[in-house]
Amino acid sequence: MKIEAVVFDLDGVLVDSEQVWDEIRETLARERGGRWHERAQVDMMGMSSGEWSRYMHDVIGLADAPEDINAEVVERILARYRQELPLVDGGVDAVERLAPDFHLAVASSSNRPVIDAVLDTAGLSELFEVTVSSDEVERGKPAPDVYVEAARRLGVAPERCAAVEDSANGIRSARAAGMRVIAIPNHRYPPADEALAAADVVLESLDGLSRQVIAGEDCAAGPPSSSPLRA
Repeated sequence: MKIEAVVFDLDGVLVDSEQVWDEIRETLARERGGRWHERAQVDMMGMSSGEWSRYMHDVIGLADAPEDINAEVVERILARYRQELPLVDGGVDAVERLAPDFHLAVASSSNRPVIDAVLDTAGLSELFEVTVSSDEVERGKPAPDVYVEAARRLGVAPERCAAVEDSANGIRSARAAGMRVIAIPNHRYPPADEALAAADVVLESLDGLSRQVIAGEDCAAGPPSSSPLRA
């Protein structure tokens, strides 16, 4: 099956931001008398803003309405990015390297204003034909909705897309959508082995993300359930 498009996750793949979200949500929780716990960030990875803001309300125990929690966190994220955008090393180069050969999209759990701010600041907006926030679909990751919608907007069948992901929920989401999955594990929040096993290829960094890896030209064929090729 020829791969025609590459769909990038944003947080943890192009921008080193998972710990920023973690820090800001934990700080807000402690300011507002919430019950923060060590699994909170992992639990919320991949959730849409509606899902994680309800989690902050229901599980962490913030009294604020979920929509107010969401707005406050996003405002703090954008303020941090205006000071410094923590781009992942090699991210801009990887996007520019693949743009001549593939249609490109972003499928992210971040809010629309955050996606737009990151891509604009990084100078990448014009290289992505499509960007989708989990807020724009029914369910966040690990459900496949955001990847299915990205493929639909691109006009490319999901099985002709490759997804680039760093988290367990993201890998599961892209796999459930029927895409070829390239995993670049998040070193701060590494996916479990069973999640990585759902990837077709596991890379150490974006430096290894080549046209050949995306297309599967240098990878042994195998079913999705087989052990992923580490490149």
